[in-house]
Amino acid sequence: MNQDTGTLKDSRDIQRKLSLSFNKIRSQTRLLAERLSAEDQCVQSMPNASPTKWHLAHTTWFFETFILKNNSKEYCEYNADFNFLFNSYYEQIGERHARDSRGVLTRPSVKEVVNYRDYVDSEMEKYLERDLKEDELELVTLGLHHEQQHQELILTDVKHLLSCNPTNPAYFNSSYRGDTAFFELDWIQLDGGLIDLGSDGNEFIFDCEGPSHKHWLEPYQLASRPITNGEYIEFINDGGYKRPELWLSDGWAAVKKLNWQSPLYWKNIDRTWSSFTLSGLEPIKYEAPVCHVSHFEADAYARWAGCRLPTEAEWENAAKTIKIEGNFVESEAYDPLPTSATGLSQLYGDVWEWTTSPYVPYPGFKTAEGAVGEYNGKFMSGQMVLRGGSCVTPQNHIRCTYRNFFYPQDRWQFSGFRLAKNSNAG
Repeated sequence: MNQDTGTLKDSRDIQRKLSLSFNKIRSQTRLLAERLSAEDQCVQSMPNASPTKWHLAHTTWFFETFILKNNSKEYCEYNADFNFLFNSYYEQIGERHARDSRGVLTRPSVKEVVNYRDYVDSEMEKYLERDLKEDELELVTLGLHHEQQHQELILTDVKHLLSCNPTNPAYFNSSYRGDTAFFELDWIQLDGGLIDLGSDGNEFIFDCEGPSHKHWLEPYQLASRPITNGEYIEFINDGGYKRPELWLSDGWAAVKKLNWQSPLYWKNIDRTWSSFTLSGLEPIKYEAPVCHVSHFEADAYARWAGCRLPTEAEWENAAKTIKIEGNFVESEAYDPLPTSATGLSQLYGDVWEWTTSPYVPYPGFKTAEGAVGEYNGKFMSGQMVLRGGSCVTPQNHIRCTYRNFFYPQDRWQFSGFRLAKNSNAG
């Protein structure tokens, strides 16, 4: 076999696997939605959330807009109005419906959105049978990872929506409960030094994960696991939400303005803590990682504990040798769970972990040309980095270098934290 023939065979293998991934990921999105009624899929419970129907349409719009309309001369647009209704934030594509008003879009119906997905999926299957160029394959891969992001958002947004119902309805009655054993928090010593941070993308990465660059770390210690619900209750009981000296100024302002007294979804009923989950209202799992806390709350707890949050470089340095496994969306627990693992554990899955690092570009970062370049770079202001994925993240979507980002007051994401401290700390 000559080199050209071998390269062609490799390319076809890549394209065949990509086609299989396309079908699997698109089907998984549909499964998440099919557990909901049509009424469930149309409601927007807050400005930061979107209706499930909108997620289904937007991810379809992405493939139609960036791939089919640009690369397939035979493609006939499904509905020109959808470009306005389901564009999220791509200014170069054109005007769009306001984000905080997506819940008023009773039309198109859920059935029509499903028909839209079927139409685009059929056209994409034809497209993926062609001999595609490398940049086309990369764009399809980006679209699939974009869809996996929205799979996670469907679950986070649905959880917030259902929590607004006083009857505490369940999205899915999970039977998976994970480990029953539990280990006390331990401290792991890490040497630091000059490390490589980020990735140059030998495999798929989002643009904000690169380029790889040198970064200096002082020796530090990292907690063996995230902080648990039981440990966080100690913070609450010690007046954590009533002590301004523990809080950043903006955090204390949020506590007072929003009347925070516990993590999101927690309820104290007859002096017993419960939490709304995607399985309905359940007693707090004391040994599970605390979840749905803001960066402000994580930072306040760290100060209360005499520690700090890790930087994203410290987190990545610790995680790069750890196998990516844990409680992801595939377990269908849809909730953080206790672990029986020793050493560095739960770096992946269960909860996104807040870091103390702002979401800013790495040295040498360049925004891609065209509308697709608006994907990440335009949001590099005022947000904080989270690492590791959560119980509603697809396992094959996460990487050691993956940088998630939210505003420090955000709590509806499955966000938790672990502690860090300097090596010379007590």
